[in-house]
Amino acid sequence: MAEQFGYAILGLVILLLAGDVLVKGAVNLALRLGIPALIVSLTVVAFGTSAPELLISIQSILNGVPGLALGNVVGSNTANVLLVLGLPALMAGLAATSDTRREYTTMMIGTLVFIALCFFGPLVWWHGLVLLTGLALVLLDAMRKARAHRREANGDEDVLDELEEADPDMAGWQIGLYLVLGLVGLPLGASLLIDSASEIAIEYGISDAVIGLTLVAVGTSLPELATTVMAAFRRQADVAIGNVIGSNVFNLLAIIGVAVFVGPIPVDAEILSFDLWVMLAASVVLAPFVFFRWPMGRLVGLAFSALYAGYMVLLLV
Repeated sequence: MAEQFGYAILGLVILLLAGDVLVKGAVNLALRLGIPALIVSLTVVAFGTSAPELLISIQSILNGVPGLALGNVVGSNTANVLLVLGLPALMAGLAATSDTRREYTTMMIGTLVFIALCFFGPLVWWHGLVLLTGLALVLLDAMRKARAHRREANGDEDVLDELEEADPDMAGWQIGLYLVLGLVGLPLGASLLIDSASEIAIEYGISDAVIGLTLVAVGTSLPELATTVMAAFRRQADVAIGNVIGSNVFNLLAIIGVAVFVGPIPVDAEILSFDLWVMLAASVVLAPFVFFRWPMGRLVGLAFSALYAGYMVLLLV
């Protein structure tokens, strides 16, 4: 069984690395083709960073363990709030200064719509249409705001500067290599992770949904955790909170929205009665820190981290 855990970790590492190089390659190819940096930031980067989760969801459906796909999304959104914000707050504290109320409200609406759709499960193509319509509205609103910001800044250079993956000097062969590595690595990593996770679930007699809620959810939240930890130490709390809110919106609307067109996703009774409400509660707990800009000190970080640890124990015991 140690071998299966090793394969799961290897698959996760391949997924994360492949997702990173795919984003770098895609961003620079898009910029090379003359696509505005504004559009690239709202589409290529956003979808590219969600590629590992999307591939996991699709691969799990194809492998006959669709519960893992739903567990991954629900578990990731819970982990994003309690773990991804909790640990950095515990280490360095977070104190937001920017107004993220609009984005937070969007996340809450998406969360409530997603929960409502789950009660009309199994999730199929029409659920996907509802979620993708919501995603389109979110992207259009983001584009409108970004254009207004660009007009105020009198140019597009500021957007380009924010694209860390952008490298005007990157050679064509390097762009191609990144794209190939990303496109090959993503399905390879997803296959390794899903196969090993399925074996672990069978060996320990737990459901694929629980594996998605725990092992896979925590693993796919690692990039967000790394970004948030760095933001905390740089005193950029707005980056941390914005990263979590954006990731949660994409998880709910894009990942499941696309995955259901590959195959139906059944909604486990335990997820309906417990895990969806934990996800909702974690999202609600974030409200005072967004609307009243309460600082997330070390005590808050400790509370968030302890709540997440307790949730993990309840799932696995």
